[in-house]
Amino acid sequence: MEEREETSFLEQLRQEGLITESTRPVWEMILPRRLRRMYEVLNERTRYITVLIEAVDDPHNQAAVLRTAEAFGVQDVHIVTGKAPFSPNRLVTRYADQWLTLHHKPDIKTAIADLKSQGYQVYASYLGEGTIPVSDIDLSQPTALLFGNEHSGVSEEALRLADGTFVIPMYGFVQSFNISVAAALALYDVTERARRQAGRHYYLLPGEKKALYEQWMWQTLNPRIRKQLQQQGYAIQTNEGQLGSFS
Repeated sequence: MEEREETSFLEQLRQEGLITESTRPVWEMILPRRLRRMYEVLNERTRYITVLIEAVDDPHNQAAVLRTAEAFGVQDVHIVTGKAPFSPNRLVTRYADQWLTLHHKPDIKTAIADLKSQGYQVYASYLGEGTIPVSDIDLSQPTALLFGNEHSGVSEEALRLADGTFVIPMYGFVQSFNISVAAALALYDVTERARRQAGRHYYLLPGEKKALYEQWMWQTLNPRIRKQLQQQGYAIQTNEGQLGSFS
């Protein structure tokens, strides 16, 4: 990025409130091309669509869902652990989780109640009777897609609390996809449709963008530099959920 272009871009970030004098110690340490890349991704981020996973135990599947959500611009993933701890495989995530906001919930009842209180409708992945194709989900309001355990699927309680269920139509002998594949196919469909249908409501609000951009700037710093800034009493404060590991 040429100096004139760099100056113009930084001024644009200032005008949008994404960088300020108070965050100068952070953004001055980041290459302009990195700031631009984060800005481009930020402008495609959404909270209109979100993901809830219930008792997904396999670290590879945990990681694959996170990586898929990040790839489609879905910022929030809500997590209810099962028998195994939530420990996504970093070889699979490729550190995609560090750009996401992870919300750990104690149980599925709390998770769904919290989502509904925020205006989401919850649709659970389910192969049973009465389910609808994922392409038929009405996206006129914010929507959470719920995926369950690799073997047993979503719980009976989750089915009872969800607003509806969906399936990815299949035409072969096998009856179900692996959760990582199901999440990818479903998220592709709903994010593409919601982006067209919801318009500006699909994207983050200015305040959300500012908070997230500050997180990402802090996140992208070399750990040694972060430590130095912390020793100087500097840290970006946020009300967001737990961001992925800084390590």
